[in-house]
Amino acid sequence: MASRDLAESLLPGGGGDSAAAASSDSHDEYEERAYDSDDKVSISISDSDAEADGGGAPSRPPFSWRKLWRFTGPGFLMCIAFLDPGNLEGDLQAGAASGYQLLWLLLWATVMGALIQLLSARLGVATGKHLAELCREEYPPWATRALWAMTELALVGADIQEVIGSAIAIKILSGGTVPLWGGVVITALDCFIFLFLENYGVRKLEAFFAVLIATMALSFAVMFGETKPSGKELLIGLVVPRLSSKTIKQAVGIVGCIIMPHNVFLHSALVQSRKIDTNKKSRVQEAVYYYNIESILALIVSFFINICVTTVFAKGFYGTEQAGNIGLENAGQYLQEKYGTAFFPILYIWAIGLLASGQSSTITGTYAGQFVMGGFLNLRLKKWLRAMITRSFAIIPTMIVALFFDTEDPTMDVLNEALNVLQSIQIPFALIPLITLVSKEQVMGSFVVGPITKVITWIVTVFLMLINGYLIVSFYITDIRGAVLRSSLCVVLVVYLAFIIYLIVRNTSMYSRLCSSTPKRS
Repeated sequence: MASRDLAESLLPGGGGDSAAAASSDSHDEYEERAYDSDDKVSISISDSDAEADGGGAPSRPPFSWRKLWRFTGPGFLMCIAFLDPGNLEGDLQAGAASGYQLLWLLLWATVMGALIQLLSARLGVATGKHLAELCREEYPPWATRALWAMTELALVGADIQEVIGSAIAIKILSGGTVPLWGGVVITALDCFIFLFLENYGVRKLEAFFAVLIATMALSFAVMFGETKPSGKELLIGLVVPRLSSKTIKQAVGIVGCIIMPHNVFLHSALVQSRKIDTNKKSRVQEAVYYYNIESILALIVSFFINICVTTVFAKGFYGTEQAGNIGLENAGQYLQEKYGTAFFPILYIWAIGLLASGQSSTITGTYAGQFVMGGFLNLRLKKWLRAMITRSFAIIPTMIVALFFDTEDPTMDVLNEALNVLQSIQIPFALIPLITLVSKEQVMGSFVVGPITKVITWIVTVFLMLINGYLIVSFYITDIRGAVLRSSLCVVLVVYLAFIIYLIVRNTSMYSRLCSSTPKRS
């Protein structure tokens, strides 16, 4: 009885005099949901949104700027994953090592990312559930737990880089007074900012992230103005595809950084923050329409910021001796030595942008972790407890990294590469379930994707898996030493590939025939 009371006290609204009310609640009320009904933003939809009579196609109301504003928010939280410190490091290294040559790839990587994120939002709106919840319903328990473990690993890898990036920014802004581990502790406290803002409503939280994105945009736009990259070279780089053997590593880094596994889960949950009647097709159709517009606008902003970072370092360091040594920590110092500024030191402009990137991405990582854990495991806990658990997953390993590694040590580069590989190999475990679910009429109803969209998405997924395969092979050849370790990784790789094949073929007729032909135990 005591354990039950403790469990109820950890539930939202649990404890106190709620026992009698709880006994009458339906089972559905104890299933994890991304947002409680009271937390959702109300969308004022007029009577003209009603379904068309006679079973005809519903007519979507005319475009409204006011409604677009009400829907604006989830896409901008989603786009932060395109702007985390890992992306910024990939941008600056691509610019320094290859100049303007890979801007076209950055453009198309963003387009691929947009396609994936729009499908994630479509899934969330059409079903009223997010990807982690649907995976729990779609797959057997062992596969659900495996998917959860893979997603958590990707989250930890991303969080380590994001927290370290934020800590580096704090170290720069403090003039080296605050050590790396101190910056990690300060960054860990953003969990409380998140909880504080979340208690005041979704719109307040979204406004906070809008300020951080605006800070990034302003900081990197000022850097762009200070360094004055070539507009002609920028346009050529966007339009003309160029790729050489010397820039393959940077090209793979650009593509790998754009698609973040946890972000696919996050976006499908964020769109639950608006009150949408999923039983009315016209309202779902309108929500998908506005979310598409809002997400594309957000990704245009993220693309602008990534372009600024890449071109600044292309202008300043392409072809120089420093090109191969630039990282997050020394990038600002190199900019300061090369450009300086009479108005405000460019070193601190860089650090402010990096801090905004690190803080925003770590908070959204906490947000994504809550949805992932709650959705896969059906854990319905109070917000503060979920946030603390999720934050601990990232802060503990990050603190270990901060205490035992120097950001200028070559070992840190190997660790960063390992973390990039860790995140990249998790991508199939987000994309394959997403494509599977949006292609099922039983799940999506009339909002199931068409064959053309399905084919294009599978092409993108296979391309990303090939990119990840290159990363894995490259890391295995250059950084893995010892017969025992290599043999162990080979075994892990076989299991990894077998799980991917299972996810792909599970919903095929071949798999159904195989299952039906297998005798069942009595």
